[in-house]
Amino acid sequence: MSKEILINVETEETRVAFLEEGVLVEIYVERAANARIVGNIYKGLVQNVLPGMQAAFVDIGMEKNAFLYVDDALPQKDEEDEVPDLPRRNIKDLLRLGQEIMVQVVKDAFGTKGPRVTTHITLPGRYTVLMPTTDFIGISRRIGDEKERDRLRRVAEKIRPAGNGLIVRTVAEGKTEQELSQDVAFLYRLWGRVKSRARVGSAPALIHRDLGLVYRVIRDSFTNEVNNLYVDSRHEYERIMDLLDVISPELKDRVQFFQSRDRGVFDLYGVEPEIEQALKNKIWLKSGGYIVVDQTEALTVIDVNTGKFVGTTNLADTVFKTNLEAAREIARQLRLRDIGGIIIADFIDMEVPAHRREVLRTLEEALKGDKNRATVLGLTQLGLVEMTRKKVRQGLAAVLQKPCPYCQGTGRVLTEETISARVRRQIKDILRHSREEAVLIEVHPLVAAQLIGSSGTNLRELERETGKAIFIKGSTQVHVESMNLKAIGPRADVEAQALPVRQGEVLELKIEEGHAINPWNGIARLEGYVIDVDGGGRFVGEKVKVEITRVFKTYARARLVEAASRETGEKEAAGDSNITSLDVESEETPEGKRGEGR
Repeated sequence: MSKEILINVETEETRVAFLEEGVLVEIYVERAANARIVGNIYKGLVQNVLPGMQAAFVDIGMEKNAFLYVDDALPQKDEEDEVPDLPRRNIKDLLRLGQEIMVQVVKDAFGTKGPRVTTHITLPGRYTVLMPTTDFIGISRRIGDEKERDRLRRVAEKIRPAGNGLIVRTVAEGKTEQELSQDVAFLYRLWGRVKSRARVGSAPALIHRDLGLVYRVIRDSFTNEVNNLYVDSRHEYERIMDLLDVISPELKDRVQFFQSRDRGVFDLYGVEPEIEQALKNKIWLKSGGYIVVDQTEALTVIDVNTGKFVGTTNLADTVFKTNLEAAREIARQLRLRDIGGIIIADFIDMEVPAHRREVLRTLEEALKGDKNRATVLGLTQLGLVEMTRKKVRQGLAAVLQKPCPYCQGTGRVLTEETISARVRRQIKDILRHSREEAVLIEVHPLVAAQLIGSSGTNLRELERETGKAIFIKGSTQVHVESMNLKAIGPRADVEAQALPVRQGEVLELKIEEGHAINPWNGIARLEGYVIDVDGGGRFVGEKVKVEITRVFKTYARARLVEAASRETGEKEAAGDSNITSLDVESEETPEGKRGEGR
């Protein structure tokens, strides 16, 4: 399987994309303003101990206190401070209010929750992970050769510092004892510096910062399995090469500096459209089926549909093929979007037991390439596939998006009818407490059409109820749920602001579209105000000079100046425009219900 890593470095943002067989499977974004804190070590101050939750809150100098669970709060080994074994794990026996402790962030803050921390410190290197506070040796599960596992275990027992734990990473496979020993020695010296900073600093304080995104990628992910690494920053390219000189010189020839005036490094493999697609909830499959991903803070639901795929054999075969393709895509989307927690996948119902087993097997196989632990728990009684995935950091959507300030994350807004009714009530309330003659209200064009109504009936009824003159202005710049009070006062003054044109005025306007009822006429707009141009239907998309002939509250009538002396034969052939247009007393927009009236 071909694998590539693409690194895009900008002034305020660094992005790293992982591709397998040319397909985007993971994307990481790090910004200077909110760099990730997972892996950082802090000297914290215990702010609250909660026996009922068996947890504590620790001030590490951030906006939100960190959460420390009892299992992560076991006493640390310290050469200068021996702590006796405790018969029971109770948070109040382990911590006290105001106590200073060393903690490491294991999970970023999510939503309203602060970061999660542990007292079990881990220091990752290229080939090993040092665990100063435990006494344990582990070998990466991805090293499958038992002889190699036994060799690495013997080496680890020999080189680990006394009383420290050690995990041998996947990239250590085949490495010599000397290479592993150098890695461990570096990490042990680093641990000594961390302890020294902790002794002299006062809580809360950051005492060790993990590497930045690019260098974590080089340390943790750039292995012999990666074919190429492209980076578009000369400065970062040179630093990467310097780092590889120390940890993996044999990989230097796989690093390429990407420089192009025509396109960015992400354009090389079409990554930008994939990122945009990963922010949508519907993902189309190649067969024509699709999956829908809906996320909440604790649960993600994925629905599978056949969509346009109708198959060629029978229904069972169509469903089976759709589900197989969906299983592979679901595994990719979980990695790409970095979805964690509980995940429920609603595959299309399958009657054949062998098909169900094969879909589950395909899903499990596709998840094996995921660095985050993902577990398929099987089918529920309702036929849903239940799975979990380790949640370490914010998902892609949380990094690149924020809740809509209008709908507050619901994904829905009120209908025009609902807003129109609300605006009517607001207008009544405004005029009820005012002695002024007229008011000018600005709303979205769709809401304006509802307020005005067919032939202006709604607006006239509202004026009858209030006894005041009401002008409605439609503007696409106004959010559909908003209303702006533009003017209130004497009718003449308000009308002057509400109507941007006057009778006899000559203007140059662009005909935007034909009249909805009478194609002979064309529709132009001035600041959202509709102007019905007699004979303008022939000039859609063009600018023409017109003279305003009549002005109403919600629209104006105009004629083409260039056509004033022409014969009326064309007009008569198309039918007299007065038959379908509005009379003097009508206040309906010339476009009917689609109008952007005032």
